[in-house]
Amino acid sequence: MALWNKEQGRTFIIAEIGQNHQGSLCIAKQMIKAAKDCGADCVKFQRSNLTEKFTATALARPYTGPNSWGSTYGEHKSWLEFSIAQYRELQRFASGNDITFTASAMDAASFCELDEQLCVPFIKIGSGDADNVPLLRYAANRTIPLVISTGMQDWNHIRTIYSMFRHRNDVGLLHCVSSYPTPSEDTMLQMIPLFRHHFPELTVGYSGHELGIQLSVASVGLGAQIVERHFTLDKSWKGTDHQASLNPAEFTRMVRCIRAMETHVPDSTGSLVDQLRGVLEEEDFNERELHVALQKVGVQDRKLLDCERPCHNKLGKSLVYANDVYSGTVLAESDVMIKVSEPQGLSPLMYDSVVGKMVKLTTFKDKPILEDHF
Repeated sequence: MALWNKEQGRTFIIAEIGQNHQGSLCIAKQMIKAAKDCGADCVKFQRSNLTEKFTATALARPYTGPNSWGSTYGEHKSWLEFSIAQYRELQRFASGNDITFTASAMDAASFCELDEQLCVPFIKIGSGDADNVPLLRYAANRTIPLVISTGMQDWNHIRTIYSMFRHRNDVGLLHCVSSYPTPSEDTMLQMIPLFRHHFPELTVGYSGHELGIQLSVASVGLGAQIVERHFTLDKSWKGTDHQASLNPAEFTRMVRCIRAMETHVPDSTGSLVDQLRGVLEEEDFNERELHVALQKVGVQDRKLLDCERPCHNKLGKSLVYANDVYSGTVLAESDVMIKVSEPQGLSPLMYDSVVGKMVKLTTFKDKPILEDHF
């Protein structure tokens, strides 16, 4: 049974540490302990095998801004990656502090490591891989519980994800907008009841990147059974995720307010706003922002949003060649991978369209697959 199904009416709250640990095992442990003290049910990291997630060109690009831990993007990401042995150490530390430990699988190799070596209780598939067709198919046929975020995806593809996992009772589907931080007018919280209506077999939740806590608390009033927020010890630290993260004081208030919300789910936007006014502290309540975030939406509104384009341009994945291929090659599944590529190639959603096609030129491993190659 999935952890979020064990206690009816209790929201499963995930503290997303991600890579906010600055590459330090000591800080990561401090964050695990702090998340437990805040009332989180789970701490989540991000596991990547860099050459499986990124092409060589993407790893080699210069990356020298104020948030960089290296002169190239590959050096930067390497600084922030823990080894499997270090993950085991963190896993033991979390167990000793009585909090669930897991991670997002940022590529197929990492999924297998989390499943088979670390044996985590569930795996997160983040928004960057929500269109990774072969990874989704592989995950759908495993027995490990899953949480899937839907940032940057359109409604038709979210329906496809649902069709792949509707046979399971241990999968969480999170409404998410991949913008850091997300403007309140783009949070589209009313997607949560739409998810609940259209995808009844799955557990619906919310992965929030907005500033403050009130919209994440509001998500519970709309039916979210899983809430995930990025967590940091210090918002001034180097890194692009800290600004949209909650510090311990904020995370503690969010957990307290979510627990207060669990006793009653309002049936109208007006009553939800009134309830939030009574639950939230004055510093966390903003009625104007609430009304903007709670505006009515339809399925046609779930598409790649303008606010998500920077994330999509930086970390959206593409179809790339897994091997050197020669003119006249008919592509097999083993010839195609899905990676962050620079420049970008065809969308991962076209995976089935390119497998079985003949390429009309010679090209090389890690190069993006483009339409004019066929």
